[in-house]
Amino acid sequence: MNTFDYIIVGAGSSGSVLANRLSADEGTRVLLLEAGGTHRRLIIDVPVGWTTAAGRPSLTWQNLSEPEPHLAGRALAQPTGRLLGGTSSINGMMYTRGQAADYDAWRDAGLAGWGYDDVLPYFRRSEASTRTDDRYHGRTGPLHVCPLPPGRDLGRFREAAWELGYPNADDFNVAAPEGFGLPEFTIYRGRRSSTARAYLDPVRDRPNLVVRTGALVHQVLVEGGRAVGVRYSTGRDLTEARAPQTVVSAGAYRSPHLLMLSGIGPADELRRHGITVHADVPGVGANLQDHPMIYHVFEASGHGTFETQVRLDRLALNGLRWLLAGRGPFSHQPMSVQAFLRSRPDIDRPDTQLQVVHTSLAARPWFPGLRRGAGHQISAGALLLRPQSRGTVGLRSADPTDSPTIRFNLLDNDEDRRRMRDMSRLIRRLFATAAVAPLTTRELVPGPAVSSDAELDDFVRGAAGTGMHPVGTVAMGTGGDAVLDGELRVRAVPGLRVVDASVMPTIVSGNTNAPAIMIAEKAADLILGRPAPREEALRG
Repeated sequence: MNTFDYIIVGAGSSGSVLANRLSADEGTRVLLLEAGGTHRRLIIDVPVGWTTAAGRPSLTWQNLSEPEPHLAGRALAQPTGRLLGGTSSINGMMYTRGQAADYDAWRDAGLAGWGYDDVLPYFRRSEASTRTDDRYHGRTGPLHVCPLPPGRDLGRFREAAWELGYPNADDFNVAAPEGFGLPEFTIYRGRRSSTARAYLDPVRDRPNLVVRTGALVHQVLVEGGRAVGVRYSTGRDLTEARAPQTVVSAGAYRSPHLLMLSGIGPADELRRHGITVHADVPGVGANLQDHPMIYHVFEASGHGTFETQVRLDRLALNGLRWLLAGRGPFSHQPMSVQAFLRSRPDIDRPDTQLQVVHTSLAARPWFPGLRRGAGHQISAGALLLRPQSRGTVGLRSADPTDSPTIRFNLLDNDEDRRRMRDMSRLIRRLFATAAVAPLTTRELVPGPAVSSDAELDDFVRGAAGTGMHPVGTVAMGTGGDAVLDGELRVRAVPGLRVVDASVMPTIVSGNTNAPAIMIAEKAADLILGRPAPREEALRG
């Protein structure tokens, strides 16, 4: 029988959550389709393995943007997860929610039920946090969240914050996070807590939940103007599955791509590729947003960096310690501090996310006389939280195995470029403080010769990337250009919803994995017609 109550396309950060929540009723049949394979691999579980995992085509969609006109014509690599758990299985595991003002802006734009007070209960519902502040945190949810263990340099950065006039922060997942402190990660007992591990693994034996991996969805089936199911392939075989409700949770690149392959999107674009138009929806693939990011790299004055831990002999011991006990330097990220800051005092709320890691960006195993290492370095990354630039996702062809086109148009306006310069100078002010300056001997990238506005602009053009936080390409809203309504239904096609980071009308001020999980938690209630959770039910 290939008929279900719900079909979910994509078992990522949002799709895995939905599969868990929608299949809780044993009388409901749920089909979850994932193009990739299993998440059960050591390189996925070990927290320091994420950069390696993100580079493996067997685990990811190796997306590549079109040449960026304002970034010296560079094409940006944008890997996303192609396995159970999606990008939550290959990301850096950072858990941040953004600012209350982000969600209140959605509500004030007409999206009732999406203000901060509305979404906070869903963040708490998802969490198994080690924190005790019940106003902001949950303790009984599926997703394990824990703070980074304090490192030896944390005190120096807290002193530097005081020196620069910034506060220290005990918790970044409050309504208005600001200052220097320790970030939180989706890690449990030294291992990654992806949505596959947190939401899917505990319910895989439900007889009413069917999970099919290696299943590439070619299109959503539309009959009589209504979505009635999907057509997908496992190897060479094409299969149809039917359901009165289909949910696309394929992420900010693949969700609009699938809609367009299904004849839902900008009519001219669809016709250009010979696709039958079922619904002319120009907003599909528009409104792409991500956080522009730059790194400054410094030579460390001592040898207490992560470089020490990947010398081949220590690497073996550290790997064994992690494997047997889930402890040691491989059980968490090599990060010193995180901060949410205002790049200028006249800004009403933090516009910069700063992350300092005690490692080279090119760290690799090494051993004296056998292979050179990257050197003892400290890297400081800064993300622009609310950029003005907007991009697009489009079709390369009508072939579902072809990748979508991605155009960010990063830094296409003077304001974003000015703020990138401000962030670069903010990093330098931090590393020039009396507290932090002793940690380094010199700046390697971009180097002290780069200082004027024009020189910094050239550096940014040649070095900036993204935080890999794509959102907004199937946005909800109330205007005529909105693809979705506030209940995440495709306005032009009954029976079809989209639930993932693509639904955000504007990007949040922080990493996007936690918001994608929240969106799915809320979507489950919307789909099932349940009232929002009561505040008191989530305390204690």
